[in-house]
Amino acid sequence: MIDFYDTKTSSVNQAAGQRISLAHGGGGQLTDELVASCVLPRLDNCVLSQLLDSAVFRGAERLALTIDSYVVKPLKFPGGDIGRLAICGTVNDLAVCGATPLAIALSLILTEGLERRVLEEVMDSLAAAALEARVSIVTGDTKVVGRGQGDGIYITTAGVGAAGNHKLHPDEVRPGDTLIVSGPIADHGMAVMLAREMPQVQSVLKSDVAPLNEMIERLLDRVPGVVFLRDPTRGGLSGVVADLANRTGLHITLEEQEIPIRPETWHAADMLGVDPLDVANEGKVLAVVRPDAAEAALAALRQDAHGKDARIIGQVNDERDGVCELHTKMGGRRVLQKPYGEQLPRIC
Repeated sequence: MIDFYDTKTSSVNQAAGQRISLAHGGGGQLTDELVASCVLPRLDNCVLSQLLDSAVFRGAERLALTIDSYVVKPLKFPGGDIGRLAICGTVNDLAVCGATPLAIALSLILTEGLERRVLEEVMDSLAAAALEARVSIVTGDTKVVGRGQGDGIYITTAGVGAAGNHKLHPDEVRPGDTLIVSGPIADHGMAVMLAREMPQVQSVLKSDVAPLNEMIERLLDRVPGVVFLRDPTRGGLSGVVADLANRTGLHITLEEQEIPIRPETWHAADMLGVDPLDVANEGKVLAVVRPDAAEAALAALRQDAHGKDARIIGQVNDERDGVCELHTKMGGRRVLQKPYGEQLPRIC
C-alpha cells in the first residue's frame, strides 16, 4: 500500500529535509510528502495514482496486485511474528479492494549469523498463516547480507488476487454513509511496542494480526451497500479516516465512546504515552456503508470471530470541508489528522 495525503504545508516540506529518516516510513504526513515529491512525479500512471491498498487492473481478467515489506522488531511478539504478519498484511490489502487472494510471492533478506531455528519457526508461521488464509506461496527469493548490515529477517510479500465487481473507492462515499470498525483497535501496535520497550511487563495484550479475507468476502456477498474498505495499519484509525475525509472533501465525525478499545490496550498506550487512535492494527477493517445497509453489515461482520465486536463508530456528513472530527467522551470535539511521522517504529 502507498499512503498519500495531499498536503502543501511549508512545515511538512521543510521538515522533510534532504535525507530519508525513519519518520518517512511511518505512514503519516512525511510518508505522503515523500511519495508526492519523489515517487509520483517519476512513476505516476492511472493505476498508481489511485493509491489504494491494491492496484486493480485488467489483463486477461481483472486482477489486483499488492506488495509490502516487513521489518518488525522483535521478530516474535505476543499473538504473532513476522511470518504471520507478512501473509496477513498482504492478504488483507487484497481483500479490502474486493479481491480474492490467489497467490503470494515471498522475498527474504537474512542476516549472516541468524540461527537456523529462528528461520524455521518463521517459515512454519508463514505456512500456517497461508493455510488459514487459503492462499499459496508460489515463488520467492532469498538473499543474505553480512553481519551488521541487517537485523535478523526482513520479508517482502507480493500478492495477486482475482478482483471482483465491487467498486470500493473513496469516490463512492456519500453524505449519510456509516462508518463501522470490525473490532477493538490498537492491539497490534501496542503489543509490539510493549514487547520491545517494556519486556519485563506482564500483560494479556496480544496482536490482532489475522487474515480477514473470509470475513470480508462474506460481507461483500451479503451486503450490497458497502462502498469502501480499508485496513487501518500504519497511522491507525486516525490515519484512515483523516485520509478519507481529505480525499472525499466531506466532513466525517467519529464518536469516541463508540470506538472499541480493550482495557489492556488503553493501559499500554497510557504507559507508553501514545494515542490508541494513531496505533496500527493488523486484524481490523474499517467499512463505509450506505446508512440503510449498516445493520446488515454489522450482522455479517459479527458472524465471524474476527468481527464479533464490530461497532458503528461514525458517519459522513454533508459539510464540504474535508475534515474528520472526533466527538470525545467528555463532550468536546477535536480534529483527527494523520500522524506526522513515525510515532511507533518497526511495528510491521
